[in-house]
Amino acid sequence: MLRKFLLISLLFTVPLLGVAQHMGVSEEQAEADAADNAVESALQNVQQQEEKTVDDTTEIVSEVNLAKDYAAPQKYIIGGVTVSGVKYYNSDQIIGISGLNVGDTVSIPGDAIAQAGKKLWGNGLFSDVKFSATKVVDDKIYLDIYLQERPRIISWDVKGIKKGDKEELTGMLHIRRGAEYSEYFKQNSIGIIERFYLEKGYKNVKVTAATSPDTTVGNGVRLVFEVDRSEKIKVAEMDFEGNQEITSGSLRGAMKEVHRKRWYKFWQSTKYIQDKLDEDKTSIIAYYNEKGYRDAKILGDSIWEISENRVGVKIKLYEGKRYYVRSVEWMGNTKYPSDLLDGILRFKRGDVYDKVTLDKRLNAIEEASISALYMDDGYLFFRIDPTEVRIDGDSVDLEMRISEGKQATISNIFIKGNSKTNEHVIRRELWTRPGDLFNRTLVIRSVRDLAQMGHFDPEKLEPQVSPNPADETVDITFAVEEKPNDQIELSGGWGAGMFVGTVGLILNNFSMGRIFDKAAWRPFPSGDNQQLAIRGQTNGRYYKAISTSFTDPWFGGKKPQSLSVSAYFTDQNTNYCSYGFFQASDQSMKVVGASVGLGQRLKWPDNYFTLYTGVDLQRYILKDWSGGFVFKDGTANNFSLKAILGRNSTDQPIYPRKGSELSFSLQLTPPYSLLNGKKYEPGMKDSERYRWIEYHKWSFRTAWFNAIAGDFVVALKAQFGYLGMYNSKVGTSPFERFDVGGDGMSGYQLYGVETVGLRGYENSALTPNEYASVYDKFTVEMRYPFVLSPQSTIYGLAFVEAGNAWHDLKKFNPFSVKRSAGFGVRLMLPMIGLLGIDWAYGFDAPPGKTEPHGSQIHFIIGTPF
Repeated sequence: MLRKFLLISLLFTVPLLGVAQHMGVSEEQAEADAADNAVESALQNVQQQEEKTVDDTTEIVSEVNLAKDYAAPQKYIIGGVTVSGVKYYNSDQIIGISGLNVGDTVSIPGDAIAQAGKKLWGNGLFSDVKFSATKVVDDKIYLDIYLQERPRIISWDVKGIKKGDKEELTGMLHIRRGAEYSEYFKQNSIGIIERFYLEKGYKNVKVTAATSPDTTVGNGVRLVFEVDRSEKIKVAEMDFEGNQEITSGSLRGAMKEVHRKRWYKFWQSTKYIQDKLDEDKTSIIAYYNEKGYRDAKILGDSIWEISENRVGVKIKLYEGKRYYVRSVEWMGNTKYPSDLLDGILRFKRGDVYDKVTLDKRLNAIEEASISALYMDDGYLFFRIDPTEVRIDGDSVDLEMRISEGKQATISNIFIKGNSKTNEHVIRRELWTRPGDLFNRTLVIRSVRDLAQMGHFDPEKLEPQVSPNPADETVDITFAVEEKPNDQIELSGGWGAGMFVGTVGLILNNFSMGRIFDKAAWRPFPSGDNQQLAIRGQTNGRYYKAISTSFTDPWFGGKKPQSLSVSAYFTDQNTNYCSYGFFQASDQSMKVVGASVGLGQRLKWPDNYFTLYTGVDLQRYILKDWSGGFVFKDGTANNFSLKAILGRNSTDQPIYPRKGSELSFSLQLTPPYSLLNGKKYEPGMKDSERYRWIEYHKWSFRTAWFNAIAGDFVVALKAQFGYLGMYNSKVGTSPFERFDVGGDGMSGYQLYGVETVGLRGYENSALTPNEYASVYDKFTVEMRYPFVLSPQSTIYGLAFVEAGNAWHDLKKFNPFSVKRSAGFGVRLMLPMIGLLGIDWAYGFDAPPGKTEPHGSQIHFIIGTPF
């Protein structure tokens, strides 16, 4: 009877519903959001059903064998094990998982085969498991394991959502072609999609999943998620209860994430997201603590529905009394005296007990604080515990308990993530060295200088500090994420019957030292942080220009001193081609020039200062030229010396949040008219007067950046320029003058003119009729980023601007300015550079006009100051 049973069916069939380990999403993550209770409940029901199925199956096995011969189980030796029904898995691996080996002795009925079934079922790969005996010879039994594999996902899609959302969800779901499909997989995926939209404010989102057989692959399915986002739930009202000392308006202002909907605050987020509301509750308590209310707490909150997609929020508060500092005592400080620490803490008797400011002055990393003071001198293991030793009425006695610890020495510095930039190039930018004492400020400075290189994503530059208390050392890892920053310029257009084209290439991480290494051309030698730029421009026969430049920021490789070399040539004539008709001319103007300069980092006043000195030489060759130049025939030479004293402490070049820029420059020529003995009379030919150009040119520029709330940045800018002369009989130089107004883009220049943009006015609109030798400009910008990534940086801005230009210094009036205001957007693409568009309104009339200049659209290329 038993043998007959074995020939038919030996054990059980078990349906399989899935395991979390193949999902890439843990069950603990699914429990993270209270709004996912429904999904979590479904997952738990699935798991409970799986466990119940295993228990029931074990009982069924027992009942079947009891009906046969439970009292006298038979022992058999496994003679062989085969596997059937599988397509994607190796039979030997499956047999190994089962634990059934040839030669093993098993009892029928017994636990061995039942345990083998549980192992295969628990692996989570199959939806059906069957054991059967194919034959029994004497005391040997031959077993077959039949497995039905789970359906495989051949294709999948999410419908009812935007393309951008689908791209984000693709990275979150981790669904791959050929992955097993199960109910657990479906519920988890639905949970991920729902959480995604819940965090965006879609509280009524509904997600369903459906499968259909794939006709091209056996046991394959097509999976489709349908998403009904409904409308976002927004906060219409935000009320408070229990606040007597702090106004509701102030509390709303303290909230950073959730705001009530008001049309005049269109930039604020009004989405109702519980997690964000919880964050704002913490911000409210911090605000109370900042005002001295140490006992303030949230008693509860309530939400009520105003309409289908609008809710109101009420937060109930307990304020408590306001506290004041009565005394501050220091304990454990041996390195620094208490008076010095008091000067940093700046809390005295009678001050409001502001716990937020207290914590900042004790522990702030990037600002002056007690912790910063110690860590800048190697005390990485420093700890401070502010203790309220006595509360007396509304007065607090504080005791600052310090554990200074030992000084930590830097043991190792690791660089990770650089595949293009050479490691020694990164290391030379670091201000920390193995063997030095740990210094918090120098670590921060190192991060800043790496960001200024422009090769790495500044949002991902965070040093990893790994203390080793046992040997009083520390390891520092600078993990970088490289981004493309070489730029290609390729533009062309048709106008006035001629083609205008520009081709340019800027390699920002070039390596001149590897140009003869064939393996380095991928596609260009790179990795040494040198810059090579080549640019050509033409509109056919009329105008041609080519320029090239090279910069090595560490010339010689040992010190941060830069070498800059550039050369350029332009050729303009009156040859003209219009709609196929060509007219030749001998009139021409050619300009050839070159410059070389050296820059170095200074140690005084501080190491953010740099000094650049250079030599420029230009030669202008004119032949019967009538293009608005000061003379028609002859040559003019411009030989000048330039010095620029600069300071740059901004945290990154593309979207700075803090720091400042300062530049003071002087460019001058020799005073030829005072040395050559010539008489510069009114009738003197201009070709002779300007054979050697003379001038002195002064420029001042400054910018200051500060993040006032998160990534919301205010930028203040000012600049001034003056072009002076040595000899009034020679007059102001026709070169190096200022052209003020418009977008600040110069296009091609035939001779030296410095273009100064002032939005809200047309190009050159503010330049006096003849020329401008002095100007000023002031700008206030408010910036907010939309995208900060290695692939692109996008931010919006609003601005007010004012400036003007004057014929000479005697007429200069810094308060007589032309005003404008507007807004715009900037897009930084690594391969192209910075692009932008601004709308601005000029409030004043430019020279020669009587009406305000009005509305203007400006297209921006590059980074104007």
